[in-house]
Amino acid sequence: MPLRNLILVLGDQLDPDSAAFDAFDVQQDAVWMAEVREEATHVWSHKARIALFLSAMRHFAQALRERNVAVHYRRLEEHDSTSLQDALMVDLAWLKPIQVIVVEPGDFRVREQVVRAVQSVDLILKIRQDRHFLVTLDAFRAWARGRREFRLEHFYRHFRRVHNVLMEDGQPIGGQWNFDQQNRGAFDARGPGALAAPIRFLPDAITTKVLALVASHYADHPGDLECFDWPVTPAMARDALNDFLAHRLIAFGQYQDAMWSNEPWLYHSRLSAALNLKLISPREVIDAVEQAWRDGLAPIAAAEGFIRQILGWREYVRGLYWMRMPQYLADNALDAQEPLPAFYWNGQVDMHCMKQTIDQTLKYGYAHHIQRLMITGLYALLYGVRPAQIHAWYLAVYVDAVEWVELPNTIGMSQYADGGVMASKPYCASGKYINRMSNYCVSCRYKPAKAIGIDACPFTTLYWDFLLRHAARFARHPRTALQWKNLGRLGEGERAAIRAQAAALRREPALAENRTNPQR
Repeated sequence: MPLRNLILVLGDQLDPDSAAFDAFDVQQDAVWMAEVREEATHVWSHKARIALFLSAMRHFAQALRERNVAVHYRRLEEHDSTSLQDALMVDLAWLKPIQVIVVEPGDFRVREQVVRAVQSVDLILKIRQDRHFLVTLDAFRAWARGRREFRLEHFYRHFRRVHNVLMEDGQPIGGQWNFDQQNRGAFDARGPGALAAPIRFLPDAITTKVLALVASHYADHPGDLECFDWPVTPAMARDALNDFLAHRLIAFGQYQDAMWSNEPWLYHSRLSAALNLKLISPREVIDAVEQAWRDGLAPIAAAEGFIRQILGWREYVRGLYWMRMPQYLADNALDAQEPLPAFYWNGQVDMHCMKQTIDQTLKYGYAHHIQRLMITGLYALLYGVRPAQIHAWYLAVYVDAVEWVELPNTIGMSQYADGGVMASKPYCASGKYINRMSNYCVSCRYKPAKAIGIDACPFTTLYWDFLLRHAARFARHPRTALQWKNLGRLGEGERAAIRAQAAALRREPALAENRTNPQR
């Protein structure tokens, strides 16, 4: 019997309820999956990121086979094709399905490869809507149509109404749409106290083999594998969700922006990777968090703050990504041209906040959103790193990084490289912000209040230098005018000294471009 439908399952589409399987017939249809080298090397991917994708994919393929589904699975070590496109073209030539079915690929680059591969052998390609997301791309376009600004808050309110999330009688629960003012708490000198460690998922036989494979094939890639314990199946993802609800949701709202030395997890969920690989649905997570609030297990500020990250940011950035690709990759509104400092890849830096964040990133493939936005992202913004380079770094080093979510957060929110499409103002701050939100500065030789001198905080030096460099653009901006107005208190001597110290920071050997090629 000829093969009717070949279902393509990409590495971040591991959802057994995917639209790709609608009307699937085990007698006539089959699934195709492939591990290809390019997915680990188009950016210099963290070993843990590679291992997570491969392990989750292999677990998914095994689960399909247990349901008597025919799976044509190309393991990394079993074929010579470098790219997804090449591997698919080879297999379509001999499988000869009547048509190929795939759910909307998450990345523009991958979508183009799938389309080219299927067209090259003159087959029918059907791209089905990805119902993992609550907001379809058509719904996003309809919301965006006619708007001059695409602000998260407007998007979030609209789709909370549409999906009836944290709503009663048409009004937001608690009488307000967000509790952001209650979500900015910092720990006092006692720190976060005794935190329950997140649930761990120790490697099974499949994951153990994958870890050995990655260690062998990608030995020169950043990061390590010793602490690998991410969920790689839907059952594990649900266990991770339940663990978060029981132990950390209660304080997530108040402390979601807080940072503390040697505390990588704090009150965060560790669910983003499972969500982005589609091991668990956002609706399931949202419903569970809302139910936890209704059961009195968490305050409204915690539940709303967490739900805003998913129904708000996650769905919103996906819409922006597809609305602006492929030009989003080239955006550089602030004309930032500096190379990415080498210490981003090795952690060899004496700023304690940066060392904490980067060492943690290399160890786990993880940092929470404020570490990404207001430590590594802020430094790149103030320093003037080329947006494409800091984007490639984020895409490479975090286990939850897939381009549709990472690129808008980096190019738009973190680096303001889209010129204000996503964020109304740059997220620029001095070392004082880091001092307020963490204990990092206590262990650092630099003084967050100082911009000039041997003990001046590089963040603060570069902050004032950023204001000086971009005064013409932002001095009259309604949301940034106060920051730039503060420049008026600096004399010409101080301005010259700040510029000179910032230039010296950019000349330091430790900040030279990593020529071992982090972006191969």
